Amino acid sequence: MLLITGGLLADGTGAALRPADVVVEDGRIRVLPPGTPVDAEVLDARGLVVAPGFIDVHTHSDAASLLGVEELAAAPVRMGVTTEICGNCGSGLFPALPERIPEMRGSSKAGFGGEVPIFQDFSGFAEAHGRVPRSNHLSSLVGHGTLRAGVVGYADRAASPYELGVMGGLLDDALAAGAAGLSTGLIYTPGTYGDTAEVVALAKVAARYGRPYVTHLRDEMARVEEALEEAVEIARGSGAALHISHHKTAGKHAWGRTERTLARIAALRASGMDVTCDVYPYTEASTSLSAMLPPWANEGGMPALLRRLEDRGQRARMRAAIADGVPGWENTVGNGGWDRISVACASRSPHTEGSTIQELGGDPVDTVAELLLAERGEVTIISHSMREDDVCRVLSSDFCMIGSDGVPKPGHPHPRLAGTFPRVLGRYVREQGLLTLEQAVHRMTGMAAARFGLGGRGVVRDGAHGDLVVFDPATIADGATYAEPLLPPVGLRAVVTAGRVVVRDGTLTEARPGRIVTP
Repeated sequence: MLLITGGLLADGTGAALRPADVVVEDGRIRVLPPGTPVDAEVLDARGLVVAPGFIDVHTHSDAASLLGVEELAAAPVRMGVTTEICGNCGSGLFPALPERIPEMRGSSKAGFGGEVPIFQDFSGFAEAHGRVPRSNHLSSLVGHGTLRAGVVGYADRAASPYELGVMGGLLDDALAAGAAGLSTGLIYTPGTYGDTAEVVALAKVAARYGRPYVTHLRDEMARVEEALEEAVEIARGSGAALHISHHKTAGKHAWGRTERTLARIAALRASGMDVTCDVYPYTEASTSLSAMLPPWANEGGMPALLRRLEDRGQRARMRAAIADGVPGWENTVGNGGWDRISVACASRSPHTEGSTIQELGGDPVDTVAELLLAERGEVTIISHSMREDDVCRVLSSDFCMIGSDGVPKPGHPHPRLAGTFPRVLGRYVREQGLLTLEQAVHRMTGMAAARFGLGGRGVVRDGAHGDLVVFDPATIADGATYAEPLLPPVGLRAVVTAGRVVVRDGTLTEARPGRIVTP
């Protein structure tokens, strides 16, 4: 039994802070009047805030604990995250037809940073995670891109009616087994090869389970408003609740457009549509270097891309596509430039990490091609593509929650993996007053749990799950930087998962009570 005494309680509902003691026994919470005597291990929270454990609604931690890289797997929980939701941006580790799994492993390795397994179903995914120790909990969406790869493969074509039926069946099975919803990443292959009607058909399956449709829009740059309307069409056509991942208006042609996109979302909500979004508190994005190339370059998966990169004629085609654009493609480089794309993770070429593509010299497309060939496609980049006023505008919207979009890969990953939640509380709550502390905690906890159906989580009340974070509101801040992206935050006293202290004063304990959690 654990007693957290003397603190101010932010209960996750947005209610005002109040003095209260919190007891966790057998993994469940009781809230007591201050000073109630209890025979238990005591955690002194005087001068501190006690809150529900943070729920990170947007992660790519599908494989982190399976790969056994503890410093990467531990980064989220060290910043107070007791539940991570993975399977975002249309990409996950399940489901797939058995005959498709071998070809999927190569492309998934590039996305997840190691020799990752692909599972036929959610149960296999859950069982694998159940065999490895975890400090925090994990929930997973079903990725549309993974579904497509697992049935259709990596071909740039429409799914046949039969294939779409198989995809729907696999999705149905995964949702019945406990997956949290359907995600798309409509700028990423092979998800981008699917049209609106295909996604509507799959989102209808999610709607039958009351699970959300979660989308990385088809364009977050020059065509962001058009892409938002596609998402609205999918939600209306399917009946699924809509959640927009890491909402942003990136690139010089989209800066400032959050004024219009957020007004549109607010109007939709006022009309009765169930639509929310999440955001990370940085002006830099992060993704795979291969996503900077046109969709046709990635057709056939990673092996096919690497063969094209060896061909000078194909490189010339890619160079022209970036310069001229491709209809329907979010052209990140065309909207910014190679001077705004820096290498984050390239394990065989660590000398490139931290440099922009332009700084590496030579023709940029040739430089990108040679780097991807040297790394067998496993290169993560950071894109300096957003503006602070847009980030603040999204963050302050009352329908927005917090997601790190953390990518736990070796090298120099984006610091959001280790800094997102303390950064919101330090920079945007304490220093700028953009949100109250109660509002911020609600968006990190109760609001997130409600969106993804995680009953009994995200709140501190009698009978709730014993996931908690204890922090100093006067000092909490992110420590992670682009140079040292895994530095832990300051001002975070303790993290409790399932009633066990898993982080104490920034140090991971030996407790590993985390598990797969389901709606």
